[in-house]
Amino acid sequence: MNKTFKTWAIAACVASSSFYASASQPLTLQLKWVTQAQFAGYYVALDKGYYEEAGIDLTIKPGGPDIAPAQVLAGGGADVIVDWLPSALAIREKGLPMVNIAQIYAKSGLMLTCLKSSGIKTPQDFAGHTLGVWFSGNEYPFLSWMSKLGYDTTGGDGVTVLKQGFNVDPLFQGQADCISTMTYNEYGQVLDGGMSDDELVLFKYEDEGVATLEDGLYVLEDALADPAKVELYAKFLKASIKGWEWAAENPQAAGELILEYDDTGAQTEAHQVRMMSEIAKLLGGSPEGIGYLQPEAFERTVSVLLDSEGTPVITQKPEGAYSHLVFDKMNAL
Repeated sequence: MNKTFKTWAIAACVASSSFYASASQPLTLQLKWVTQAQFAGYYVALDKGYYEEAGIDLTIKPGGPDIAPAQVLAGGGADVIVDWLPSALAIREKGLPMVNIAQIYAKSGLMLTCLKSSGIKTPQDFAGHTLGVWFSGNEYPFLSWMSKLGYDTTGGDGVTVLKQGFNVDPLFQGQADCISTMTYNEYGQVLDGGMSDDELVLFKYEDEGVATLEDGLYVLEDALADPAKVELYAKFLKASIKGWEWAAENPQAAGELILEYDDTGAQTEAHQVRMMSEIAKLLGGSPEGIGYLQPEAFERTVSVLLDSEGTPVITQKPEGAYSHLVFDKMNAL
């Protein structure tokens, strides 16, 4: 190869690399919580190059106790966020026009885990007891449930609410008779801490008829007026669903993969694999598959939030809070 041709070939390669780099569209996803199998589908899609194949340069931002995804979205720090529908609807009513473009979890994993020794056997036994509750937007389903049961949440004849950290300590330290747990996360931590199933009573929101939709994908409403952004979101969603399908079929490998992206070193393989196995039970749920928000599930969530004797989480039925535009565009790709 002569020097002139070699120089041209190198320049051509650089130009080609620059073209493909510029062809990749940047997109930032803000998670609701820290890096864990709760978000395995996105990490799988990133690790296996599904986003890259779709022409997306994805950045995943882990969440945490001091991070509110909606604030990050409003401030321009993310294009898409993961949030729960009750929180999104409450925030939308307050003025931030968040729209659900895809519903990843079809079922709720939220439950109250109570000590059998407390004497609690049914929700009617909650009165006079202390219940641990997560806040930062996670409290809405609980408050709606308590209102439906007719419990005041300031103590007295009602229930005492303990603002629970994102751990299970209150149950072990005697600070609460019940704590909030997810089927795929904190409940496993309770068992790992030495308690057995026989010592506990579980109240799943799904079983109590007060389940609301949890992990979904949200963008700002104005973005959906831009066809280019809709197409970008559709490509992102298609790659993400591919990642979720792989994770559900390969919980062991997906759990192991999460550890590679956990910068804290706090996660363990056993916990992440168990988490992914439980999360697989929450995905899908409709003929349309993962990502499709079923209108009836949306209406159920709205009804739970509105149907309370006390102060409701939202005061009116929301309009335009979800859209199938991106899902339909994805299917047309």
